[in-house]
Amino acid sequence: MENYDLINCCNQLEGNVEIIKKREDLWDLYTKKEEYNSPFTDKYGRFPYYLSKHRNIFEPTISQFLIGNNLELEYPENKNFAVCLTHDIDVIYPDRIVPSARAILERKFSDAFKIPFSRIYRPWNSCWNFRQIMDLEAKYGAKSSFYFLALNPGEQDFNYRIEDLEPVLRLISDSGWEVGLHGGHESYNSFEDLREKKRRLEKVLGKEVIGYRNHFLRFRVPNTWELLSKAGFKYDSTFGYPDCPGFRNGMCHPFRPYNFETGEKIGILEIPLTIMDRTLGSYMRLDLENAWRLAKQLIDTVEKYKGVITILWHNTQMQGENLKFYENLLKYCSEKNAWLTSGENICNFWESRVHS
Repeated sequence: MENYDLINCCNQLEGNVEIIKKREDLWDLYTKKEEYNSPFTDKYGRFPYYLSKHRNIFEPTISQFLIGNNLELEYPENKNFAVCLTHDIDVIYPDRIVPSARAILERKFSDAFKIPFSRIYRPWNSCWNFRQIMDLEAKYGAKSSFYFLALNPGEQDFNYRIEDLEPVLRLISDSGWEVGLHGGHESYNSFEDLREKKRRLEKVLGKEVIGYRNHFLRFRVPNTWELLSKAGFKYDSTFGYPDCPGFRNGMCHPFRPYNFETGEKIGILEIPLTIMDRTLGSYMRLDLENAWRLAKQLIDTVEKYKGVITILWHNTQMQGENLKFYENLLKYCSEKNAWLTSGENICNFWESRVHS
């Protein structure tokens, strides 16, 4: 085991503290050595939390270590910590049969009538809610990132043509929010697919796309980072567990990934994912009270270490109790003097710190 300086491997933190060396336990966690060529994955080829040897997922062990060694961080406008707000846009046109049947069973006959026509009449489409999301976030002085799929017809989970969304993409971007790429099922493992989808989205958007998250959080350490860097992305925000919130490699700060096999840093910034809506509900099956308790615990922890907490809330989860939960997150973080912003703004801020 060579001597490594963890700060030098976290490009954006380098030079801020003197760090002790030969901490193999921290180094293995930071690089996620256990995930290299793991023969065990879930049905989507992901390395889930339940397979990890690192069980203290709710404590950012390495960020805690860095702060304990006098790492000092300052955010714009004297904010205490940062919240990276993100939305994966998997579905714009909901399935017409299942929701209609559910609405009938729940005796919501008006909804049952509207759903079949929601594709052609947008006010009846609950998934066409980009402006509503932006208006809600603006209420708390926030910006966010919208990651759109650029799938071709016939690809798994194809739901919309990115070329049909030019007006809404331009609206989001021109308003100061971010449009990023949501890679398809196989993008995480294919440079050609990443490059093709990035170019298609950029052509529609009319500007460079720098941010990325893969569909279903499919990710392979360190291969996906290498492919994203090669494809020209500046940051990724896929790196989080689908089955449990928290800090996958002990970091609650953006970091430069390190390739354990080549011994070199990778040219991309990772803004690790902390909380996903479906993790709390579908995977952990938490009720609203316990989900809120866990979310607050994670927010308080990130505040303690002056870190960045990344929250993923799908556009399809912006109704009813889920919408209220998201607004409560915005309100709670705002009251704690957090910088609520997009992945693009976090990335640009971190890059400016490195090169200043």
